[in-house]
Amino acid sequence: MTVILLRHGRSTSNTAHTLAGRSAGVDLDDTGREQAEAVVARIGTLPVKAIVRSPLLRCANTVAPLAAALGIEPVVEDRIIEVDYGSWTGRKISELFKEPLWKVVQAQPSAAVFPDGEGLAQVQSRAVAAIREHDRRLSETHGGDVLWIACTHGDVIKSVLADALGTHLDSFQRITADPASMSVIRYTETRPFVLHVNHTGNGLTAALNAAPDAAPTGDAVVGGSTA
Repeated sequence: MTVILLRHGRSTSNTAHTLAGRSAGVDLDDTGREQAEAVVARIGTLPVKAIVRSPLLRCANTVAPLAAALGIEPVVEDRIIEVDYGSWTGRKISELFKEPLWKVVQAQPSAAVFPDGEGLAQVQSRAVAAIREHDRRLSETHGGDVLWIACTHGDVIKSVLADALGTHLDSFQRITADPASMSVIRYTETRPFVLHVNHTGNGLTAALNAAPDAAPTGDAVVGGSTA
């Protein structure tokens, strides 16, 4: 089973340098809409069988062009929603730099709990559980290997990748997930294989070292590209 973790396209909050969190109505900006349209060509002929997305608007509009092109109705999954940043929601990033908690988020994220919100450890727990459950469900539905997409948010993607890499959550800030980037994980009976991280290039097909129905042999290649 292979999942493409797709971060939503650039949002109005990204360009305003604010922490969107779960704020209602945060949509894609012009660049984000172009990125959403480009996802169709980037996926190309890859045999995507399902799309699962966060309930937030920016994720809905990121997958809409691809869903229309493939004739797939996305499944909404609450457990891959953005982090609940609590009272930090909507604030300028430049202001948050000055908060004592910011250093904890950067250096020891497993201990970070946002005021009136949730902790990053909770985020990883709910997101990993959701991804693995959908992976099992789709395997049973399709009778074996399947390629699918989960459209979610930066910190959520980084936490899922940290789990797949077998690294502690405290290292997840070393992982990058840019707007509209794709990261690829193949789950097997023995362990996950991280096939790609933060792909932002034109076509994802060439970035996959093995077809989705092929079992990995040896060490999986881990890397990122901004080409």
